[in-house]
Amino acid sequence: MDIRQVAQYLHMDVREARKLASRGQMPCRKVAGHFRFTKGDVDHWVETRMHKLKPNRLAQIEKGVSDHHGFDAGEMLLLRLIPEGGLAVPLVAKTREATIRGLVALADRSGVIVGPESRSHLLDEVRGREELCSTALMPGVALPHPRHPLEYDISRSFVVGGLTPAGIPFGATDGTLTRLFFLICCKDDRTHLHVLARLAQMLQTPGVKDDLMSAATPDEFLAIVRRCESRHAGIAS
Repeated sequence: MDIRQVAQYLHMDVREARKLASRGQMPCRKVAGHFRFTKGDVDHWVETRMHKLKPNRLAQIEKGVSDHHGFDAGEMLLLRLIPEGGLAVPLVAKTREATIRGLVALADRSGVIVGPESRSHLLDEVRGREELCSTALMPGVALPHPRHPLEYDISRSFVVGGLTPAGIPFGATDGTLTRLFFLICCKDDRTHLHVLARLAQMLQTPGVKDDLMSAATPDEFLAIVRRCESRHAGIAS
């Protein structure tokens, strides 16, 4: 990707993209005096910065990604990806390992993992991603996911969620505890980034995290997700 393609992809001004690249703040390389970008590197860069971005910037990124890949930014993406039985309120876990196992077991019971070997592979992939860098990037929230898209281990892209009774240590850099979890597993990078941008926007909405953490049942949790996403989808459309 060249500088203009990256700017369009991230829905930012070309001058801003060039400034980030020239300062070494966006992964790229120079070829014959021109900046060149790899989409996978750009996606990872966005992922690690999402918790620091303002809602309007996240909305711009989601729109750019949606336009690039032909998605409908106004669809109820997250709601569609949560399988039946894909929410655990409460998610009984007291450690990071127990939380990861609980979320993967939840996905398995929901029928979106294709078999025992795929379940084991997914566990290893999620653990490996957490060892690279914790996905507890927002206060009280973690978005665990595999290191790479799982094209053959899952029947479809999905998101499952869980709320632990109390906060647990999940590796947040500021040492805070985490209660709210969304396991994101996608068949391709484009869906993954779209889901991350949508979730990050929703979780930054004032009151949404508190509402989700106050949910007493999976149905109540899902109703909050539906209400929040419908508001964001309406804005995006």
